[in-house]
Amino acid sequence: MTDRHSEDPEYSAISRRRLVKYAGVGATLAAASPLLGAGPAAADDDEDDRRTGQSGNSRHRVWRAGDHHVHSEYSGSFDTSTNPPKFIKGGDAVYPIVTNAIMAKHFGLSWVMCTDHGGPTHSKVNLEQAYPDLLRSRVLVPEVLQFWGMEFDAPALDHHTLMIPHHRDEAQQLFELESRFAKRDAFPADPGRDTEAKMVEFLKAAKDMPRKPLVIAHHASRSATGLGVYGQDTPREFRNGNNAAPEIYVGFEGAPGHQAGPLVGEARGAYGSHPTYGGFDQMTARVGGLWDSLLGEGRRWWITATSDSHVHWTRGGSDFWPGEYSKTWVLARQDYADVMDGLRNGRIWVGTGDLITSLDLTASNRGKQATMGETLTVSSRNRTDVDIEIRFRPLEGKNAGGDHPEVQRVDLIVGQITGPSASIDTDTNPTTKVVARFGPRDWRMQGKEYVIRHTLRNVESDLYARVRGTSTDEAEPLADGLESPWADLWFYSNPVFINLR
Repeated sequence: MTDRHSEDPEYSAISRRRLVKYAGVGATLAAASPLLGAGPAAADDDEDDRRTGQSGNSRHRVWRAGDHHVHSEYSGSFDTSTNPPKFIKGGDAVYPIVTNAIMAKHFGLSWVMCTDHGGPTHSKVNLEQAYPDLLRSRVLVPEVLQFWGMEFDAPALDHHTLMIPHHRDEAQQLFELESRFAKRDAFPADPGRDTEAKMVEFLKAAKDMPRKPLVIAHHASRSATGLGVYGQDTPREFRNGNNAAPEIYVGFEGAPGHQAGPLVGEARGAYGSHPTYGGFDQMTARVGGLWDSLLGEGRRWWITATSDSHVHWTRGGSDFWPGEYSKTWVLARQDYADVMDGLRNGRIWVGTGDLITSLDLTASNRGKQATMGETLTVSSRNRTDVDIEIRFRPLEGKNAGGDHPEVQRVDLIVGQITGPSASIDTDTNPTTKVVARFGPRDWRMQGKEYVIRHTLRNVESDLYARVRGTSTDEAEPLADGLESPWADLWFYSNPVFINLR
């Protein structure tokens, strides 16, 4: 099945009445302008990019907000009393695919991804039922890039994004991976699918595909029972997976979904055993913790932020709409291949509550510079001071919570890159520190952006630098309770790397 887009007269003639039929709740927002300016979606696929030689070209790249973890009514349930099992639409999440796209557009997203739960023989449901609805949604809401994939039932681990590159055979590519490797797809159940070895086999198979997918871990510490007491996802498994396929398995959610939980008396992020910190997973929020441990090995391991939208909190769920609260910003052109390239290569920052709407982190030395996801090489024979510039743009107007949040502090965090850890279970990097904290008196307005400058003096080893900021006065993000998520906003950059040669 191919994506015919708007060039097919039958598809392009879809009326507003049909839009309402397919969209359900939220359809009246179909014509609403994005809050933060999503541009028109291009129809290019990876093949087109390779033919034109444009992959990796930085022209026309701007920060584009998106969400790679959104559920539709195809996150259902299964009646396994029959063979094959009977799929029951809407058993878990309730919204049509196009409703999610409409709401993503309304809340300023340029790209979004359909990530439905799997289950016994769900690969066939995806191929035969969900994918045709995605094609329809792409035509109805062309302003939003809509990726195909799923919330993958990762062997031996918690759920993961499995993002498929946009191309003519994308549906078949997902079907192949889900039917062969998703631990819940087999019927009857196959215990052999739920092993770490199977996860590594899956990642190697994905790596060998001509069009390479992306894999990003979801709510990595939701099953943790304490700080550093991990559940389904462990440091060992992240390292082994990243070793097997470093260009495929590239990160985890820094801020998980279900952030509206406190608004209905539930745990933020659905982290019932051990809380999030400022809405962020402990693996990300703890300075010198697991994320810093991975970065300290020189791994290109990125963080994202998602809605995990199933049911909106005003309608009986614990979720925000895509883009309503959390956003993953990618520096990219408005085409599928470049957004995916940005996710693969760390041109990403994340934020909650629209505390800011752009963030740039640049390291420079002697006329050379690097930004998020890139590496600055510094010669040890010359001046080894590294200048850091942080630029961010505050929100104009109010966010979706009706507030006008303000940044109270920005932190510059630096850690050493020391190579592989002695143990693959390591979850700390003792070299990582907050080297500078900046308040409103420390930044200057240039145009519509605030600018902060800082110099790392006499760099003597390989480093990485990253940035976070907050609307709070907390020196470190505190464990979350039932406070409103709108009063506890944070943003995080991905790192820039500094190599001393």
